Amino acid sequence: MSDRRYPETVADGFPAPPTEFTDREDRTVEIRPYEDTEDAYESLVAMYDAFDPSDRAQGIPPGGEKRIREWLDAILGDDCYNVLAWCGDEVAGHATLVPDGDAYELAIFVHQEYQRAGIGTHLIRGLLGYGQAEGVRKVWLTVERWNRAAVSLYKKIGFETSNAESFELEMGLRLNEDEGDEDEGDGDGA
Repeated sequence: MSDRRYPETVADGFPAPPTEFTDREDRTVEIRPYEDTEDAYESLVAMYDAFDPSDRAQGIPPGGEKRIREWLDAILGDDCYNVLAWCGDEVAGHATLVPDGDAYELAIFVHQEYQRAGIGTHLIRGLLGYGQAEGVRKVWLTVERWNRAAVSLYKKIGFETSNAESFELEMGLRLNEDEGDEDEGDGDGA
């Protein structure tokens, strides 16, 4: 069991997908919840198959189509929350919330052709909006401490560092009140 800490205050609201925006490269991008269709699945496999190996962290996304499909089959299940960034009919990015005890672990991937265009910010905000709407209470992630752009983004969104003892930072965010939190202190017992 982890000794993860989460902020005391609940994060502000995030936009629930679908949302659409124009990225810094003047491309129209839509953030949508993952739909279990062959087209969406195969587009996601194609994005990961073309993913730059140097952008992998902690072994994910895995390399090789067979391993990619096995990994996706595990994280596209009913107990996970997934959103995709679509640029036309191409997947530009993917973010997921995977259950881990009483919280969810966040992972986000933006294909190298779409990085540094603002897509990651919209993707993570859309995923958190989806999680909020579904009642997810706590989210955590790890990020390499040298990845200043990512650390800065996560802090801007509201994540707080909960563990900085290794080469990775662990960060947490409270999306919704814990069960019972809203009743505390009202004194009526109801």
